[in-house]
Amino acid sequence: MRFLYISTGSEHRRKTQTKYNFWRVRQPTWHHHYKCIEGGSTNKECNKKYVVKAIPKPSSDFEPHVSDPKNIFSSLKYLLIAFYKLSIPQAIFTRTLSTISASLLAVEKLSDISPLFFIGVLQAMIPFLFLDIYVTSVNQLFDIEIDKINKPYLPLASGEISFKTGVIVGASCLTLCICFGWIIGSWPLIWGLLFCLFVWTAYSIDVPLLRWKKHPLLAALCMIVTWAFIFPISFFYHMQTFVFKKPANFPRSLIFNVVFVSIFSVGMSLCKDIPDIEGDKTFGIYSLPARIGLKRVFWICVSLFEIAFGVALLMGATSSSSLWIKIVTGLGHAVLASILWFKAKSVDLRHNASIASFYFFIWKLLSIEYFFMPLIR
Repeated sequence: MRFLYISTGSEHRRKTQTKYNFWRVRQPTWHHHYKCIEGGSTNKECNKKYVVKAIPKPSSDFEPHVSDPKNIFSSLKYLLIAFYKLSIPQAIFTRTLSTISASLLAVEKLSDISPLFFIGVLQAMIPFLFLDIYVTSVNQLFDIEIDKINKPYLPLASGEISFKTGVIVGASCLTLCICFGWIIGSWPLIWGLLFCLFVWTAYSIDVPLLRWKKHPLLAALCMIVTWAFIFPISFFYHMQTFVFKKPANFPRSLIFNVVFVSIFSVGMSLCKDIPDIEGDKTFGIYSLPARIGLKRVFWICVSLFEIAFGVALLMGATSSSSLWIKIVTGLGHAVLASILWFKAKSVDLRHNASIASFYFFIWKLLSIEYFFMPLIR
């Protein structure tokens, strides 16, 4: 690529040629080499000619050409990087644990943990993985301006990934999610995917009657419905009816899963909005923290988390599991509730970084809880 710049006295003319490619995550940097030819004139003005040659600096950035197989491979690599950066690994990890935990609720004896069980778990994981990335992509695509205030580190808000790449990633994941669900053919999974797609699309997209994140009650319902009902019920009935070919039932263990996560997800949905008050108010989104105050909502969240662990303690103590399982689950939930309380006391509500750290800590507690859930019968 060459740039020619010629100046004579006060007259300037510029000719530039640029090429843009949306696959690039960052624009390449350039080294500029200048050559100056200077000559005199009768009016003692200096006539100068500048020839500027722009040479791309070697870097990890890439501009693909379809004819080159190596460049096709690089395009694929950078697209996968975009997939990863547009996802929320913590949420995907926790949702994966929820898949395994709910699947284990369908296990009645050790012989049920067979290759068939692992195939069933894998069938549930694959389409919901693409669902997770679709959901986060759509949310970031419609929240770019808000995220520039609240979360400027996100790839779309920071400009690290172009809007067009974000659209391609979201559309690809939507297509793969539906295709894998249909190919697997499990109706519990298909209905779970369809409900999740509707709920989280309605949560994010800015069209009349939707954009549910603007309404505190609807925003909270999105998380409750997804995490407390759609995920455990879809995964359990997928294993129970599609994989193990057993009649459908609603065991006590599934009831505990739904009740615990319902309470916990209300707290999580409120806690998620606390560090986003400034950007939300700027764009007319008045969440509960923006309405009644940050501190009050924070301690409502902590209370809900503690109530959830109290329910878990009670359900574990009255379960039909063996004595040692009752002891393990009882002590485990008591320890988690204590750690949560001490962590909450140390949060500095004046700093978003401290609140965000607490929010990610809550995800870790939920991840640990998914190990206890299959033990309570």
